[in-house]
Amino acid sequence: MIKINEHYLKLQASYLFSNIAKKVGEFQKSNPDKEIIRLGIGDVTRALPQACTEAFHKAVDEMAADSSFRGYGPEQGYDFLREAIVKNDFQSRGADIAADEIFVSDGAKCDTGNIQELFTQDARIAIPDPVYPVYLDTNVMAGRTGNFEDGRYKGIVYLDATKENNYVPGLPEEKVDLIYMCFPNNPTGSTITKAELQTWVDYARENQALILFDAAYEAFIRDESLPKSIYEIEGAKEVAIEFRSFSKSAGFTGTRCAYTVVPKECTAYDARGGKQAIHPLWNRRHCTKFNGVSYPVQRAAEAVYSEAGKTQAKELVTGYLKNADLIASEIKNLGYDFVGGDNSPYIWIEAKRDSWEFFDMLLDKAGVVCTPGAGFGKCGEGYIRLSAFNSYANVEKAMARIKKALA
Repeated sequence: MIKINEHYLKLQASYLFSNIAKKVGEFQKSNPDKEIIRLGIGDVTRALPQACTEAFHKAVDEMAADSSFRGYGPEQGYDFLREAIVKNDFQSRGADIAADEIFVSDGAKCDTGNIQELFTQDARIAIPDPVYPVYLDTNVMAGRTGNFEDGRYKGIVYLDATKENNYVPGLPEEKVDLIYMCFPNNPTGSTITKAELQTWVDYARENQALILFDAAYEAFIRDESLPKSIYEIEGAKEVAIEFRSFSKSAGFTGTRCAYTVVPKECTAYDARGGKQAIHPLWNRRHCTKFNGVSYPVQRAAEAVYSEAGKTQAKELVTGYLKNADLIASEIKNLGYDFVGGDNSPYIWIEAKRDSWEFFDMLLDKAGVVCTPGAGFGKCGEGYIRLSAFNSYANVEKAMARIKKALA
């Protein structure tokens, strides 16, 4: 008799964004003439940079001729992309990362979900609250938690991110092994200083722990004093793995390209307490379960680092930040407390009521889709997240509708 992995039964009934899509679909069916403006899910709306599409077309043409056709590529990514990444994203900021420490993939979501496979079942996991659901759900699937009770899973060390701590959690009161972090944060839009991040790196070194650092939104940082990579912090290469994506920085949500950085100095421990390098373990996992990102997509990603690509990608980010500025300004005028929007495409708003109730109200009265904070964790109750990923005209229209709905 074939049996299921019963840890899946612990998961909540629906993945957050699937639940939102279902609610919006039902609303549209009942209100076919009502225009919906989506400021919920963090999906980009602007076209790929021209430099990327030109590189994409050229690479597709190469695939159309026997003389330049490419079959299976290296699972870790082509050298031309890995070298462009380290030169522009790390070495330019003083972070000593090598090209062979880069693993190109089809999404940071996949990598942050898959990385936990390398670690033991009894690893003590620390996860922020509120949090991007993938970090938590994949550990539930792996069997590292107890049942879901009173809004949380047993066996997880939750790191509360609240208004009182400026949405940057403090160090755990108990010893943990694996720490998930995301800055600029999804969902709150909060940022972390170099001094604050140094505290976490020091904790990991002192406690033989590992930090999983999601930097998918680093391109939105305008304050140059803030770290864009954890490897700008002393000692981080020994205790941190970083995840990056081209999705939000260059519009690759539908094209799929990201990468994970695993420094060779980064270690974990075997059952006897001996140090083991994580780099070869992730390389083995990557080669076994992944066949690489397509050649045309990697050429398009490489073009992000061309002079034209840099200019065009920056223009995309600047446009979304202009949207964020408008949202933040209007929310402030409405008298709501919020965080984010200045170095992030997300604005985390204190809703002054149940978050799903606020979601339903905005959808019904304004035709605007937000993301209810309760879907991100217990500390998200009473908040909503608005996303700046839309056109400026739509954001203007959405904020006018929200203002009217809240009047």
